[in-house]
Amino acid sequence: MINKNAKIYIAGHRGMVGSAIWRTLEKQGYTNLIGKTSKELDLRNQQDVLEFLEAEKPEIIIDAAAKVGGILANNDFPYQFLMENIQIQNNLIDGSLKVDVKKFIFLGSSCIYPKFAPQPLKEDYLLTDSLEPTNEWYAIAKITGVKTCQAIRKQFGKDYVSMMPTNLYGTHDNFDLKSSHVLPAMIRKFHEAKENNNANVVLWGSGTPLREFLFVDDLAEAVVFALDNELPEYLYNVGTGTDLTIKDLAELIQKVTGHQGEIEWDSSKPDGTPRKLMDISKMHDLGWKHRVELEDGIRKTYNWFLENIENYKEVKL
Repeated sequence: MINKNAKIYIAGHRGMVGSAIWRTLEKQGYTNLIGKTSKELDLRNQQDVLEFLEAEKPEIIIDAAAKVGGILANNDFPYQFLMENIQIQNNLIDGSLKVDVKKFIFLGSSCIYPKFAPQPLKEDYLLTDSLEPTNEWYAIAKITGVKTCQAIRKQFGKDYVSMMPTNLYGTHDNFDLKSSHVLPAMIRKFHEAKENNNANVVLWGSGTPLREFLFVDDLAEAVVFALDNELPEYLYNVGTGTDLTIKDLAELIQKVTGHQGEIEWDSSKPDGTPRKLMDISKMHDLGWKHRVELEDGIRKTYNWFLENIENYKEVKL
């Protein structure tokens, strides 16, 4: 197990994932956590990142930093999603090797797997077929990170491991309708429609794709599990192992928010990958399992949204 006084740098500690990891580590008694805001340290700048790592000399790095977004954002800004993510992770991974970081945990996404890979998605399916076009730029960047950590593990024998979470949601999520993922976007849409005399809610696609969702605190628990144990392989899926249709998700969020209007589906908009369910047997076999079920997680997330709603009032439907 890692010493509770070990210096741990969490890249992206202000984001939904990074802040959840920070909270979880603090709760479990880790006392020497480091974080830098994007204004304090531009992770896209190689020299700045290397100088920071040389000065701080962290024993462990958790890479939760990334440029992220939904279908619309990925489609509109392919270059930024490819280049900025590669810059961020390359600077952190290469810098970690140069300053002899003991353990590196790289966080990616289930979108690294091929669009039509067999379900559920096994780690072995990586690079076996073509990607989903709506987010291939982000996926290619994350695949690069996975393979870079694998190369270091193979060549230098260092404990660098990649963890690929399924679709994440939770407190500190992004509810901006132009850049958010499906679950937080739905929470905001249903809430604002309820406030607008239960107006109808228009959602993208057919509602038929199947998706899996993991509460972000469960991912944080998986990361701490990876700190406390030396995982024998280079790549692990992290999820719940169950999925539901987008239509069922919409109806669940409608129930939680109390919206009484109708749901309309705009089939002219893309669905994305037909199904994306993770095979999480490797993590289960090691002893980790999620704790928060979907409806409970949505309630926690909706309550947090209501407590922080002033931050989102500037953009209306």
